[in-house]
Amino acid sequence: QVQLVESGGGLVQAGGSLRLSCAASGSIDGINIMGWYRQAPGKQRELVARLLSGGTTTYADSVKGRFTISRDNTKNTVYLQMNSLKPEDTAVYYCNIKQIWGMDYWGQGTQVTVSS
Repeated sequence: QVQLVESGGGLVQAGGSLRLSCAASGSIDGINIMGWYRQAPGKQRELVARLLSGGTTTYADSVKGRFTISRDNTKNTVYLQMNSLKPEDTAVYYCNIKQIWGMDYWGQGTQVTVSS
């Protein structure tokens, strides 16, 4: 089992920044993908960014150039630095990890609200 604890969400004005953190604990061997998803009210959950074990990153078109995903292996933590936030970035953000043997874990979610 893997436990994911997210932090860093909150209320920010448009143009501001936030950094989300997701700390993993438990049986964390074999992680090959770490990512962030978000779900806005009335919408489906969507991929925001992901980081493969080899270092490759993928971003949603809507956040490219504004968000950066990174990982601190010493702390088993993945981050999402969000800059130039827009009201349309308002959503609950979820951390996700996938292991090479097919296990898939989600964090509890953290609310990000961007006011105009």
